[in-house]
Amino acid sequence: MKSVDQHLDDILATVEPLHPLDLQLMEARNCLIAEDVVAPVTLPAFDNAAMDGYAVSSEDLAEASDDAPVSLPVIGDIPAGSQQPLAIRPGMCARIMTGAPVPPGADAVVPVEWTDAGLAKVSIARAPAPGSHIRRSGEDVAAGDTVLYADEPLTAARLGLVAAMGLERVRVRPRPRVVVISTGSELVEPGQRPDSGQITDSNSYLLTACAIDVGCVAYRVGIVPDDPRTLLAMLEDQLIRADAVVCSGGVSKGAYDVVKEVLGRLGTVKFEEVAMQPGKPQGFGTLGSDNTPIFALPGNPVSTFVSFQVFVRPALTKMMGIGARRLRMVRATLDGRVLSARNRRQFARGLLVRRGSISHAVTPVGGHGSHLMGGLARANCFIVLPEDVTEVHAGGSVDCMIFDEHGLEKT
Repeated sequence: MKSVDQHLDDILATVEPLHPLDLQLMEARNCLIAEDVVAPVTLPAFDNAAMDGYAVSSEDLAEASDDAPVSLPVIGDIPAGSQQPLAIRPGMCARIMTGAPVPPGADAVVPVEWTDAGLAKVSIARAPAPGSHIRRSGEDVAAGDTVLYADEPLTAARLGLVAAMGLERVRVRPRPRVVVISTGSELVEPGQRPDSGQITDSNSYLLTACAIDVGCVAYRVGIVPDDPRTLLAMLEDQLIRADAVVCSGGVSKGAYDVVKEVLGRLGTVKFEEVAMQPGKPQGFGTLGSDNTPIFALPGNPVSTFVSFQVFVRPALTKMMGIGARRLRMVRATLDGRVLSARNRRQFARGLLVRRGSISHAVTPVGGHGSHLMGGLARANCFIVLPEDVTEVHAGGSVDCMIFDEHGLEKT
């Protein structure tokens, strides 16, 4: 059988980062910036008030104090968005709102808290320094500055900066579009009552959620019956919008394993046995003129989930341009006993908890069956036993691959 590491290496040698695209801001959120962003404008674009108050000439208030306030006539209001602010002459002032342009003749803004809030005339009890409470043009960003750099994620703050500079699009590495398919004539949709011999499809929901969690755009196509022509037509339709295809089921040695039958004749798809448990039957290759990667995963839901986390996740993150990201591994003390078949890498379900600040303990959850989803739902990690280990007893030390960081509890 092929090793887990070799199968992952072959996948990662095939997939490449997606080509950059100019996307609208909200579509580009959290994508990797593809090239440096140079500011086309100055921020702030003009001197503006940092507080509600009064635009003044500081010289007029040099002697103002609580004991000897200075009164000035108010010649008008300057709201935010004002196109023609009033000019301030010596001995006068104007009410001004936060964000409004500082008028000619004014070199400071007096906060309303320093005044009696007068409308026609205002009494000011404190002397402002020149430049007080004014946001100067260009103090944040100057036109021509490089403000964002290639290979940074477009976080919410960075997206806000791009919008503030008036840019509606940004060049990024796009999120992969992942098409998810479940195969099997025995499958029915949730909400339908299964007849004898039928089961409710969970894989397509599980895999779609996994792809979204990674940061992809995922399309759940749904159930495809065990009919080669139907599957082939579905794939041809979906390749138009897919950067990657993930399907589950039909990859073993059964008489009706149509995924293997159809894909084995297309593109570069190969079906191999990988030395792991669960998840031994694996298929991978490319389809179509664009060499779209396709992952053909086993049909049992736990096998599907393990396969996604071990093989598909790193491939998708590489396509996103952030490199092949594997799940975080920690060393933990085993509370219980774990068995493994010889020459297989075991991925047993476990519940990992922190003990203190640096140590961890893990308890096996559920059985080894690859159909047992109840245990998977309660787990937050895989207990990983290497190929040469068949048994670990309570108190032993094991590696744990965390797939639910939010479910990591502390004792």
